[in-house]
Amino acid sequence: MSKGTDPVVARPDRGPLADLPLLEDLPDVRGRRVLVRVDYNVPLGHGPDGEVVVEDDFRIRASLPTLTWLTERGADVTVCTHLGRPKGTPDPRFAVAPLQDRLAELAPGVTVLENLRFDPGEEANDCAFVARLVDGFDAYVNDAFGASHRAHASIVGPPTALPSAAGILLAREVGTLGGLLVDPVGPFVAVVGGAKVGEKLGVLRALLGIVDRLVVGGGMAFTFLAAQGHHVGASLLDAGRIDSCAKLLEEAGDRIMLPTDFVVLGPGGTVGAGDRGNGEVRMVGADIPRGWRGLDIGPESAGAFAEEIVAARTVFWNGPMGVFEDERFAAGTATVAMAVAESKGFSIVGGGDSVSALDHLGLAGRVSFVSTGGGASLELLEHGDLPGLKALRNASNAPTTGA
Repeated sequence: MSKGTDPVVARPDRGPLADLPLLEDLPDVRGRRVLVRVDYNVPLGHGPDGEVVVEDDFRIRASLPTLTWLTERGADVTVCTHLGRPKGTPDPRFAVAPLQDRLAELAPGVTVLENLRFDPGEEANDCAFVARLVDGFDAYVNDAFGASHRAHASIVGPPTALPSAAGILLAREVGTLGGLLVDPVGPFVAVVGGAKVGEKLGVLRALLGIVDRLVVGGGMAFTFLAAQGHHVGASLLDAGRIDSCAKLLEEAGDRIMLPTDFVVLGPGGTVGAGDRGNGEVRMVGADIPRGWRGLDIGPESAGAFAEEIVAARTVFWNGPMGVFEDERFAAGTATVAMAVAESKGFSIVGGGDSVSALDHLGLAGRVSFVSTGGGASLELLEHGDLPGLKALRNASNAPTTGA
């Protein structure tokens, strides 16, 4: 999961981890029933006999240090998680049986409650559902960083009723990302990609307060380029955010770095995984012809981005540079991923697509820290806090309460 030494889970003097209750703040767990909220929202597939199996168990393995800490101290551990989007009703496609099977191999004796989202009370944060969930348990641990930006019942409810703590995974995530907010080592370069600029304007503004250079790629870059007066063809564009992007560019000066060339797909062309797409592909500069779509940064941009990343002492990457599932538009993301892996600085990668790209290229082990939560990572950087963290601070056993 990491290159070098993982951040030590210790309570710092500053930052979002400073006043969270940790595992050692729990009462003695020997002989006690402990409910652990995990994020096992993992991809499922089919085994050789057609059975449903876990395709990628990264998130399950990431929770093992917490489960081991508890079981070694004599706790009776039960985990709970959401899986997919069953919309508040039982759906056999999202049953947790495959999760239980894999967990039985990795952490024998730990049981899994049925999918939390089978009950509408989970997403509604219903107090009656919270009461049913915690009934019979003596303590609660939140180890679901990837879900802690949601004010759902299983995240914010149990700390109101039980002694509670952040698990080892959650504490590492919060301590590592929170360290970027408190005292990042410069030069600090953040690379943000993906499609929807509207979802990331807030975090881009927050990052500008702490980074030396903010590199913007992916589909979201076109709204920034349009704000500079460039033609973006039929590329992804959020016309309602052009003015906001223009203002951000003005405030940032030369600290925002945008692509200068693109790999584009001609009119009528289609995108497909692997080599299943079709249509004419060209390299163009920052202006894209009418009817053409920019689907990856070009080699000039990729090289310039890589230079910034390799020279940095701290790197944060969230979001691909293009539609990397289609091999014709994968080179930009691959170049950025390789640069992050080659960086001698401390590197953090968050977001499912970025992590998938690392895994596909066999580079995950060459990154300092791989976050299990894309949306949660961005929200923590933007706001400095999450609903799940606020709830833990108000637990009866927290170092301080009422924060």
